[in-house]
Amino acid sequence: MLIKIRRTFAMVEERRGEADRASNLPLRKVAAVAVVENPYAGRYVEDLKPMIDGSVALGRELGALALSAMGDHEVQSYGKGGDAWISSFTKKGGPGTSIDIPMNHKDDVYVRSHYDGMTLVLPDAPMPDEVAVIFCLANRGRLNARVGGLTHEEVAARKPAKPSP
Repeated sequence: MLIKIRRTFAMVEERRGEADRASNLPLRKVAAVAVVENPYAGRYVEDLKPMIDGSVALGRELGALALSAMGDHEVQSYGKGGDAWISSFTKKGGPGTSIDIPMNHKDDVYVRSHYDGMTLVLPDAPMPDEVAVIFCLANRGRLNARVGGLTHEEVAARKPAKPSP
């Protein structure tokens, strides 16, 4: 099934300091959003496999949009996908509903400095026959994180290097 994209959004938040403390490395969060037609709106459908299969191409498009908005910043955290824990959230709401996207370190759930999230509001979406699909990225953990646990550097050091082509 081809998923029909009606609109896309890319939102960027950059925090340069918090609690009267400037950061040498600002926290950059990016949200990539696709508002898509929901062909099943208003009715129960037992088998969602066609839409799930169609979501592969949608995921690629959202990933490209998110990386484009991220620029040359390293991606350390995100709200969907990965080898470790997959954070996600489903919420029903109309246009203007606040949507919270949980985020975590991309490789390990125990990097507590990266327990974070991004809150979005889409003023004119989704309409009753639409679904908003959202993917978030961040270049680092929270500013002033002090909760202990593994660090990004520890997790990155134990990850095997990718083979060269």
